[in-house]
Amino acid sequence: MDTVVDSKAVNDCLDKIRPYIQHDGGDIELLGVDEFNVVYVSFKGACQGCMMASEDFSGGIKELLLEEVPNVRDVVLVG
Repeated sequence: MDTVVDSKAVNDCLDKIRPYIQHDGGDIELLGVDEFNVVYVSFKGACQGCMMASEDFSGGIKELLLEEVPNVRDVVLVG
């Protein structure tokens, strides 16, 4: 069985890109990690409902978490 994903490691990774998101008036929140090592995140502020949010998520945030945080199997954007 794979090691459980450390939520601190996920938050540390998100902190690398958080300033860029906050610069545009938004933020990203870690909602949790399930028993299958799937990470759940949500956009806040200006990012909620933004037409570019899904592209930014799949083309950047998801890739970054999958590459940099060991054992993450998937990243799901909630909301």
